[in-house]
Amino acid sequence: GSGSSSSSNITLCHSEEMNGAGNLMDFLDEPLPDVGTYEDFHTIDWLREKSRDTDRHRKITNRSKESIWEFVKSLLDAWSGWVVMLLIGLLSGTLAGVIDLAVDWMTDLKEGVCLSAFWYSHEQCCWTSNETTFADRDKCPQWQKWAELMTGHTESAGAYVLNYFLYVLWALFFSFLAVSLVRVFAPYACGSGIPEIKTILSGFIIRGYLGKWTLLIKTVTLVLAVSSGLSLGKEGPLVHVACCCGNLFCSLFSKYSKNEGKRREVLSAAAAAGVSVAFGAPIGGVLFSLEEVSYYFPLKTLWRSFFAALVAAFTLRSINPFGNNRLVLFYVEYHTPWYMAELVPFILLGVFGGLWGTLFIRGNIAWCRRRKTTQLGKYPVLEVIVVTGITAILAFPNPYTRRSTSELISELFNDCGALESSQLCDYINNPNMSRPEDDIPDRPAGPGVYMALWQLALALIFKIVITIFTFGMKIPSGLFIPSMAVGAIAGRIVGIAVEQMAYHHHDWIIFKNWCRPGADCVTPGLYAMVGAAACLGGVTRMTVSLVVIMFELTGGLEYIVPLMAAAVTSKWVADAFGKEGIYEAHIRLNGYPYLDQDEFTHRTLATDVMRPRRNEPPLSVLTQDSTTVEDVETLIKETDYNGFPVVVSRESERLIGFVQRRDLILAIKNARQKQDGVVSNSVVYFTEDAPQLPASNPQPLKLRRILNLSPFTVTDHTPMETVVDIFRKLGLRQCLVTRSGRLLGIITKKDVLRHMAQMMNQDPESIMFN
Repeated sequence: GSGSSSSSNITLCHSEEMNGAGNLMDFLDEPLPDVGTYEDFHTIDWLREKSRDTDRHRKITNRSKESIWEFVKSLLDAWSGWVVMLLIGLLSGTLAGVIDLAVDWMTDLKEGVCLSAFWYSHEQCCWTSNETTFADRDKCPQWQKWAELMTGHTESAGAYVLNYFLYVLWALFFSFLAVSLVRVFAPYACGSGIPEIKTILSGFIIRGYLGKWTLLIKTVTLVLAVSSGLSLGKEGPLVHVACCCGNLFCSLFSKYSKNEGKRREVLSAAAAAGVSVAFGAPIGGVLFSLEEVSYYFPLKTLWRSFFAALVAAFTLRSINPFGNNRLVLFYVEYHTPWYMAELVPFILLGVFGGLWGTLFIRGNIAWCRRRKTTQLGKYPVLEVIVVTGITAILAFPNPYTRRSTSELISELFNDCGALESSQLCDYINNPNMSRPEDDIPDRPAGPGVYMALWQLALALIFKIVITIFTFGMKIPSGLFIPSMAVGAIAGRIVGIAVEQMAYHHHDWIIFKNWCRPGADCVTPGLYAMVGAAACLGGVTRMTVSLVVIMFELTGGLEYIVPLMAAAVTSKWVADAFGKEGIYEAHIRLNGYPYLDQDEFTHRTLATDVMRPRRNEPPLSVLTQDSTTVEDVETLIKETDYNGFPVVVSRESERLIGFVQRRDLILAIKNARQKQDGVVSNSVVYFTEDAPQLPASNPQPLKLRRILNLSPFTVTDHTPMETVVDIFRKLGLRQCLVTRSGRLLGIITKKDVLRHMAQMMNQDPESIMFN
């Protein structure tokens, strides 16, 4: 987990002054363990982390002038960031390659097995074969379906039933294995992980979410879940896997393991590497991290992410999991330009994407809420098995849903060349047309295309419905691929329709300008690509990174404008129904304390939000030199606040600083063990000099070291929108409210979130409080 016990450089000092006499031992050279670390499910204080890192840096720079060895150490420290990025890139690239290869093999295992070497997938099996002809390049004697292997029959009804049965059985076995592993070993490995990563990157601590077990189990179960044929993808979870790699390497360097703020910078870059290997889109990954997941993204992180994404993509490319020397499965090459009139269907696809996004978010959130509040949540294994069973039984009869979703998208994106064996390319050829070989003109659709259209329409309905119930189950599940599949199916259907219209009515005014008879003017694959972008945008509300990922994914550079048009339309349409994307919706459903980047427009003041309220007991405070150890311990026992303001005295209530609860507990525990003379009625003081006490009193305890002398304060008349802005931009954990120097109250991040929820008429208690 992220909580390796870290000892920060805060030393405990105490003074052995008796009535002002005696030697001053101000600096004990033992650092206090764990001071400055955080509890689980707490928010980090970005300002404090930042200043701690600046101090550390200053120390190293000063020391580096002393000796050669210290200088070398300072160089190593400066390089550690790049080393971590390199390691993250190498590991996440390797894991992605292994996952791709394993998924390929296990998906094909549901249908049959390779006799020459059982570890070959269908495609690899037939590459090595001598009997393969180019026309039937996916048929070869070495690859046998299960029924053929067991009974010797290939085409009989009995063989079909047996294949069907075994397909469902394998799917159930894979998903049962996946959900069991998640349940027993790493409950955090389920879902896509992006909502949690967003929350962690906003400065929240979820121990173990990025741990070693989570990494291991998520990698294994991701392969199982995708191979089981469920409607989910491996792309989102790869971001979680890459962030686990990032956390793993952070623990090797104290610069990152001891500073939560620095660790977040590494995790931002790791998220970029994750998308880079998921889609083979390094620049798209960096933009995704910037636009979608990161909360705090300084310029240095930008090009570190760039480096991590580059290394990751390079590693994946060396493994070459798809065997086509490309980073992605869906690489396409279109040669036709697009025409202005085609913007109309593209924008309609954008509208469809926005509507599907809204439908999906509402349906999925309603179902997940139901899972949380009813008996359904108690049977996660049963739920996964039922959904897998239904998916497999419905998917097998339809050739487009039977195979893996990424292969389906790949086929939908594909242009019909002269050598395509797909049903979608069953056009009627006109033998007396003279034409160059590579440019295939528009032709009338044959019976195969009409058959394929029906199957695609059924596949579309099936995907739309089943994905709502699949996302959010207790197995790793990504959302990118299923939503792209929905869009690609819809796009391909629209594309074929436009193509046939252009062929049969090329004398119409809209087609006249750009469609000569016998020329290729509509590319159905392009419509599939635009539809995929529109649906993905509708669900996640990405814009810039989405377009970049799409053209890196497909290599279709000249189609940026259609992609942009569809992405913008889908965002507009989806935003009309609700502002939040699926990840924000899940963050809110789970009640993580995440301050989103929306505007706060209400006219409230700091005094309306701060605690204590009018009828509540006054604020718990410590005084600078009149509280005893016993008082402090009672205060800690009776309250569960994260920290306490320190004031001059109860009467004046002038603010001096703020002290963290955790640091206070550790400091007192340490003093009682190590320091003689500290008893329950010792006075705790935060000033430079010990207070004047009668000689009979026990020795006082100096805690100035753990006092934060620069707590953030606002006055009681500060507008809440300014306060929200301060919390968001500086990443505060709490803020004190004063009036003319006197302490009035405190506002924590959770108070802000609670207030925002009340203003939006939601249930404020839905935010998960510690």
